[in-house]
Amino acid sequence: MNPFGHIDLRVSDLDDALPFYDALLPVLGFTERHHGERWKVWATTEELPSTAYLAITESRAHVPNENRVAFWVASSEDVDRVADVARAAGARDLSGPKPMPYGPGYYAVFFADPSGNPLEVYVRPA
Repeated sequence: MNPFGHIDLRVSDLDDALPFYDALLPVLGFTERHHGERWKVWATTEELPSTAYLAITESRAHVPNENRVAFWVASSEDVDRVADVARAAGARDLSGPKPMPYGPGYYAVFFADPSGNPLEVYVRPA
């Protein structure tokens, strides 16, 4: 069982954030788009109710905080690949990819979206 359902993320400027997430989320498996006027939604392709969603909406007063959304990938090569995509999409404050002291083999890249929301992509071998 994967208890993850969805994330509803606020961004300060939807026009700035949309190209970033359009580049990043498909490489993380969020390949389905369900965009409306206010909400931009990316989803995985699993059957309901297992489908995972990430959605963004504009909140001009949004200020990033210390919360971080982390995405698991299967290998360090995947971390490197996603880091390249994030960099090309305009990620801010990119740090890594690099080994981290969170456990044996933990390897991650940290960055922020155009609104400053902290994100991480990591692998943690079994």
